[in-house]
Amino acid sequence: MTTSSTTLEIPRASGQMNELLLYRRVAWRIMPLAIICFLFSYFDRINISFAKTQMQAELGLSDAAYGLAASMFFIGYVLFEVPSSWGLKKYGAPAWICRIMISWGLATAALVFAYTQYTLYFLRFLIGVMEAGFGPAILFYLACWFPKRYLARINGLWFLAVPLAGAIGSPVAGLILGKMNGLLGLAGWHWLFLLSGLPCVLLGAAVLWKLDKDIDSAKWLTPEEKHQLKANLENDRGSAKGAHGSLWRVLFTREVAVFAMIYFVVKSAAYGLNFWMPNLIQMSGVKDLLLVGLLSSSPYIVACIGMLIVTRHSDRTGERKRYLLWCMVASALGYILACSFSDNSIALMLALVLATAGTFIAIPVFWTIPQSTFSGLGIATGTAAINSLGQLSGIVSPAMVGFVNDLTGVSYMGMLSIVPLILASVVLIALYVKDPAKD
Repeated sequence: MTTSSTTLEIPRASGQMNELLLYRRVAWRIMPLAIICFLFSYFDRINISFAKTQMQAELGLSDAAYGLAASMFFIGYVLFEVPSSWGLKKYGAPAWICRIMISWGLATAALVFAYTQYTLYFLRFLIGVMEAGFGPAILFYLACWFPKRYLARINGLWFLAVPLAGAIGSPVAGLILGKMNGLLGLAGWHWLFLLSGLPCVLLGAAVLWKLDKDIDSAKWLTPEEKHQLKANLENDRGSAKGAHGSLWRVLFTREVAVFAMIYFVVKSAAYGLNFWMPNLIQMSGVKDLLLVGLLSSSPYIVACIGMLIVTRHSDRTGERKRYLLWCMVASALGYILACSFSDNSIALMLALVLATAGTFIAIPVFWTIPQSTFSGLGIATGTAAINSLGQLSGIVSPAMVGFVNDLTGVSYMGMLSIVPLILASVVLIALYVKDPAKD
């Protein structure tokens, strides 16, 4: 009996190891390019804030006009997010991602021709239109390769681009603005958008060349490996709700409404940190701009490390709801402490690390739930609807924080106004979100 038990365990362990190695190969094939593409998309959020001073001086923009220019991106993005999923259905993920990358790259580079505020408005809107659908397309593509038990860590790897954009993009943007201003007759902010837009054209071509349309199209996989990948996905589909595979019916489910509200709050918290963290650090007494930049990048670095650790544990345990809850609680607590110790730079930085880690780790954990709840092209439509409503926070959150700051005359009160939203999301998660594995 002992010998028989031992011999049975060896093939099982060997099979688990072979599967792990297979998914590592798939990840190395897909993830580096997916992360780099997302990194360039998020540079836009960083670049527009760094370009503010030069842009206002050259175009004569008021703060309100600058705010409108920043918001025009999100208006275009939100309006065309769900329609973009139709192109994904017709042409397939790699071809559609390629189209998105090339068109938004060219639109971003075209900002060199923004010599009036109205041209700026139009091009910012156009960039949003061209980029719409990128996130859902990638999330849909990942869900076509990785089963539920690997999604959190894969999402975590992809969403590393968000904090990395803050850690890398800030010093690079400062360097370009400072060293290239006036080069070849172009303003520094023109160079900033030119150098972040043109590489996207090459990345789009790389997506079409590197990423296979589906598992069956992957020539680098053996028939046995293809069978294993498809069998794992089929097991997941067996537990998914059939109606949620519909392209249209998924838009009118309670799940979409609840997920959209939660993601709106998550993104509101993220944009609050993106747009106002440097200001809080300066208000705490740190005046050297280089030091402000370095301190601003440190919470994002911690968030990167936390993403890798937490998403791995989430996959290992199958728990999504519990990790998402704790992340949002950490975000709320970090926000409260940051506002409470806004005059103490050390305490403030510790609080910002907690808020940033909680907020940004929540993003990849959150997305595993819609990916596992919906099926088929419902994944693309559902995530597009959720993402488009979540991106409304890019319009609402900065405006709300600025309005509350002006109304109260206190620099941190606007940040504090986000806390009730975060606490409301905690209640929504506790009452309405279920772990897909346990549903």
